[in-house]
Amino acid sequence: MIVTFLGTGTSQGVPIIACDCEVCRSNDTKDKRLRSSILIESDEAKVVIDSGPDFRYQILREKLKTLDAVVFTHEHKDHIAGLDEVKSFNYFNKMRMPVYATERVQQALKREFAYIFSDEKYPGIPEIDLYTIDNKPFSVKDITLLPIDTMHFKMPVKSYRIKDFTYITDANYISESEKEKIKGSKIIVINALRKEEHVSHFTLQQAIDLMIELKPEKAYLTHISHQLGLHNEVSKELPSFIELAYDGLKITI
Repeated sequence: MIVTFLGTGTSQGVPIIACDCEVCRSNDTKDKRLRSSILIESDEAKVVIDSGPDFRYQILREKLKTLDAVVFTHEHKDHIAGLDEVKSFNYFNKMRMPVYATERVQQALKREFAYIFSDEKYPGIPEIDLYTIDNKPFSVKDITLLPIDTMHFKMPVKSYRIKDFTYITDANYISESEKEKIKGSKIIVINALRKEEHVSHFTLQQAIDLMIELKPEKAYLTHISHQLGLHNEVSKELPSFIELAYDGLKITI
C-alpha cells in the first residue's frame, strides 16, 4: 500500500491574514503545509482520512480520479470542511460516496452540510452513504482499519491502524489500553503542533517521547503549525528514526 500525505499542516496558531513568519516567507516547498489529511492506496481501493478545507486542491494536485471512501477522525472544521468535493467522484465514478464516522461526527456533518441530508434534494449535491464506526475494525475493499481512541483535550478523536501503519492526528492523550493497539506498528504518523505546550495537541518533545516509548521503525510528524519552524531546521533536531512529513510525501506501508 502507498500512503500520500495530502496535507501536514494546521490552522492552529497561524494568523489568517498577512502572515509574515519565516515559514510563510520560505521558498522550501516542504514548508508549504495544507490542512492535514492522508490518502491510502491499495491494489483495490483508495481511501482518504479527513477532507479539510484544502481537499479540492489536494485531490487536483494528486490527480486523484477515483475514491472509494472518506474516513473521519473528528468533527473539527479543518478536517471535514471539504466533504462537498466528493460530488465530483459521484459524477465521474457513478457511485455514492461511503463516509465512515462515529455517531458524534455524523451529527456534526449533518449540521455543517444540512443540504446534503435534506429531504429535498437539490440537483448536483454530494451523494453519500454514512457508515457508523465504533471500536471494531472495518474494511473498505482490501483496506482494513482498526480505530484507536485518542483524546484531543476533551474531544474524542479516532486514530487508525492499517496493518503495521498507525495514523494519529489531533491528540494529546492516549490511554495505556489504546497504546496496546498501536504497539508493533512499524510506521507511526503522529501530530506535533509546536514546541510550546498546547491544551489539545502533542508538542514536538511529547511526540518524540511517545515514539521512543512505542518504538516504531519509522515515525513521521504531521499536523505541524508554523510555530514549529522551518522544515530543514526542525529536522536537524529529530532522532534518526523520526522525520517531519511534508505535503505530497509518499511512503510504502
